[in-house]
Amino acid sequence: MLNLKGKTLGRYHLVEPLGEGGMAVVYRAYDANLDRDVAIKVIRTEMGSDPSFLQRFQREARALAKLDHPYILKVLDYGEQEGLPYLVMPFVSGGTLKTRMGSPYAPANTAQMLAPIARALAYAHSQGIIHRDVKPANILITPSGAPILSDFGIAKLLETEGGTQLTATGVGMGTPDYMAPEQWLGTTDARSDVYALGVILYQMITGRLPYQADTPAAVLLKHMNDPLPRPSDFVPGLPDAVERVIFKALAKDAADRFQDMAQFAAALERMGLGEKPEVGLPAASKTGSAQAPGAAPSTPPRGVPGGQPAAQTASKAPAAAAPGAPMPGAPA
Repeated sequence: MLNLKGKTLGRYHLVEPLGEGGMAVVYRAYDANLDRDVAIKVIRTEMGSDPSFLQRFQREARALAKLDHPYILKVLDYGEQEGLPYLVMPFVSGGTLKTRMGSPYAPANTAQMLAPIARALAYAHSQGIIHRDVKPANILITPSGAPILSDFGIAKLLETEGGTQLTATGVGMGTPDYMAPEQWLGTTDARSDVYALGVILYQMITGRLPYQADTPAAVLLKHMNDPLPRPSDFVPGLPDAVERVIFKALAKDAADRFQDMAQFAAALERMGLGEKPEVGLPAASKTGSAQAPGAAPSTPPRGVPGGQPAAQTASKAPAAAAPGAPMPGAPA
């Protein structure tokens, strides 16, 4: 881990590390000017002193600071010191959704957790910002139990002018378990975030990831080629309407998913109320599963081996809550 404990970045004194990923290290820090704790994300990059990178970093940080939504973690400040670019955000003490994963959640409780995140993403998309790395570790939980989405723009920031900068995990933009097939091929739009949130939905409902393998490359191939295991195989009695929402979100061809995050959010909100979302699947399902509920056998998705060409598109955690427990409350 990049050890900066006890050091100072700008006016912020780094107190303790909170977590580390391939793209950044997060510290709890103290802002003496305002007498408050904050979270500082120090970007892991070899380009920290490159003028063109710093210009892009400043541009991205300013764009992120303009995002104003109750379920998006606000960017309070940014800076660079000795080749270390950093973002300053509120400190959220409730941990992350990742710490609360395990046994399956009830569909209604799952939807109540993810619908606000879908609305946050819909808002960001309306502002022209794609997240690119939606995953449980980037969903913070407030002390009242509300979800807050963090890490907007980090994956994009680490793109180089000629492509993608590989991170310390050996992976480009995003996290392999949650990346859409087209994202591996270099084409990303709002529907890639739909797919990533769909993976989280699958994981919460079933208690497992849809595709599991030992290496990022093997995970890639499964996302591209393997049939989606039916959630009801792991959760007997899972309502067909819930399963259809999952299959819709995880269609391998982006054209067959929810076409915007607002549609996905509406389906989740109906799930959260115990209602049946009405979700149509294509006659020839592109989910990659011949067993999709109410769908005919699948055909190869566009943009993956065997398919047609891809369409070009643009804290510390407390003890985990009991799986399936309601997550009430508004952001603290």
